[in-house]
Amino acid sequence: MFRCRTLLLVLCAFLLALTCAQAAPTPAKAGAPAASQEVSVPILLYHRFGPTVADGMTIKTSVFEEHLKYLRDNGYKVIPLRTLVDYYLKKGPAPAPKSVVIVEDDAHKSVYSDMLPLAKKYNVPVTVFVYPSAISNAKYAMTYDQLRTLKKNGFDIQSHTFWHPNFKRDKKKMTPAEYEKSVTTQLKKSKERLEKELGGTVDLLAWPFGIYDDYLLKRAGEVGYKATFTIEAHHASPRDNVMKLPRYLLINADQGKNFARILEGSAPKRNVVY
Repeated sequence: MFRCRTLLLVLCAFLLALTCAQAAPTPAKAGAPAASQEVSVPILLYHRFGPTVADGMTIKTSVFEEHLKYLRDNGYKVIPLRTLVDYYLKKGPAPAPKSVVIVEDDAHKSVYSDMLPLAKKYNVPVTVFVYPSAISNAKYAMTYDQLRTLKKNGFDIQSHTFWHPNFKRDKKKMTPAEYEKSVTTQLKKSKERLEKELGGTVDLLAWPFGIYDDYLLKRAGEVGYKATFTIEAHHASPRDNVMKLPRYLLINADQGKNFARILEGSAPKRNVVY
């Protein structure tokens, strides 16, 4: 009787130990990847730079450098815009946490004089969205030779339509046929001119004034653009469509805590006068 009771106790202890072993978590293998985090990337949009704030779209060059210092000192990594687009197109991995993208619209001459030296100093990639009608033509814009220098220094040059139209206004004042022709010209001529002058592939488009609709998105895709960009102020996430990716339009007041809140995604929404 005593022997049976002892055997029963041993059996119970064995079963209890076996159950605990099965319930215990399996140790992670050395070098196993951590659980992936949700992609959340701010795209920071600049326009022009200078020693003073000449207008609402000008950011002091010193403030831009403060931005770059903050990114470097707080563990942010500036990645090429193409890296983010490739993620959406399933051609590349998800960007790492604390990734940031820097872009510029309009190819203002201060991009060459002010932005380029700081981009080189801090070793950050930049994408410039260009409307070719101004290049080597308007006094405020860069030349094609300057754009070629940007490309040699790692900048990516992409489309901002041909002459920066207001599609909303054009749609109201043009006939449907005229509007369709105008849209096609704006999208195709910009892409073709930039590819001819600078080489490479132009397949990214920033919408002038942030204006777009379903028709414009459809035409952009048909012309050959793989991604387009708005000025809707939030982080790019898996919930966004690659044909309408958001960007933060920065102004000179985006300094210190304001800049930090933008990066954290906690900045209050504001109406931006473009």
